[in-house]
Amino acid sequence: NAEQASVAQIEDLDEMETPETMMLSLVSGEQSKDRTDRALVTPWLKFLWEAYRSLLEIMRNNVRFEALYHSVSNQAIDFCKKYERKTEFHRLCDLLRNHLQAIGKYSHQQNAVNMANPETIQLFLDTHFHQLNTATEMELWQESFHSVEDLYSLINQSKRPIKPEAMANYFENMTRIMYVAKNPLFLAAAWQRYYNYIHRQTKVFSEEQLQSVANNVLLSTLAVPIIKPSARVLSAAADNKNRTQRFTSLLFLSSPPTRVSLINDLVTRDVLSRVNPELRSLYDLVEEQFHPLSICKKLGPVLSEQIATDPDMGKYGQLLCNVILTRLLQQLSQVYTSVQLDFIFRLARFPEPYAMSAADIERFIMHGARRGEFQLRIDHQARSVMFDTDPFDGSQSQSSGAQLQASPAELMRSQLSSLAICLSNAQRVACPEYVAEKQAQKESAVAAALQAMQ
Repeated sequence: NAEQASVAQIEDLDEMETPETMMLSLVSGEQSKDRTDRALVTPWLKFLWEAYRSLLEIMRNNVRFEALYHSVSNQAIDFCKKYERKTEFHRLCDLLRNHLQAIGKYSHQQNAVNMANPETIQLFLDTHFHQLNTATEMELWQESFHSVEDLYSLINQSKRPIKPEAMANYFENMTRIMYVAKNPLFLAAAWQRYYNYIHRQTKVFSEEQLQSVANNVLLSTLAVPIIKPSARVLSAAADNKNRTQRFTSLLFLSSPPTRVSLINDLVTRDVLSRVNPELRSLYDLVEEQFHPLSICKKLGPVLSEQIATDPDMGKYGQLLCNVILTRLLQQLSQVYTSVQLDFIFRLARFPEPYAMSAADIERFIMHGARRGEFQLRIDHQARSVMFDTDPFDGSQSQSSGAQLQASPAELMRSQLSSLAICLSNAQRVACPEYVAEKQAQKESAVAAALQAMQ
């Protein structure tokens, strides 16, 4: 009707702009179609939205209207998606969440919804999965995350096993949310969980889909930053602990993932056999055969011909370059006490579109040094980088991947271990009565503890 009305307003087709429309466009900036839509269409949209909301309020927490309640919920979600009503979708999600949380409060009433019933849980799961898929399609990431939290609590309440297709959908949406959250560690963990659910379901997913997911698993895992920050940075990042625990539980993991654990899972689950053949060499070059003098030259063709040309894989390109640059500096520090800046710039040559200028590389080095990832100083007068090798800092020696030689911290650790063993042996020979006395004290302490344990 609105389209017919806007056509009917045009009296003379030769003269599209009338004096009235010209004056109105100067005052309001709206076209005549916009004004017609606002006058005719908006009241009907508002009426439909109020109808959905009123129906949901009337039928909530009533077992007799259970199926109808979820049917109307799904229609309301489709309405928001069709007309791109983001504000109303936010309100609808809050409304459904409040109804779900209020079920326990009214469980004593007659005809109350029983969450112990598997059919009821399944209806809620279907509705909230639809809500999650719509939220990610509309790119409402805050709502997507809240929907995932609602689904997580529903899955834990469910007594029936969840369908593998539904769980695969859950983890696929988690990969999108973690990508937007710019959290490479949990992005890789989400891709691995998604792959675990689909790699045996060859009837549902084609080989091309499985290969695409395996490619994402490989690239996201290799793109996880390498070095653990120093203790100073970890103490400052204690505020992120709750967020890490939430992400860990939402991915149904028993402990937070690490880069080393993700790399191990990549190998044990045989993801490398499914990835694109051109990408298989990437794992060997980055993790097994890494050599700072030749790595960028060898990786150049893979980055420019495979990753940069595919929009799905291209989002990992810059993260991979950061990992390679970190590993390169890490291994240079194992061999050299100081190197020329120009030498580093020559080694860190990445192909377009991932090329890094000298200023970008220097900024990356300084950010890493400030966060405690690198122990180095830049001497601009001599245009060199001097590596500070602290023999008592063991944090840098815990990184995965190929190592050219033992770090000073590892050498110091082995020396201290040898010294401790030698001193213990000498004490056993020189002071046998002291060792016997210590042993007797230990045995009496154990006996006392066993006696007092009850």
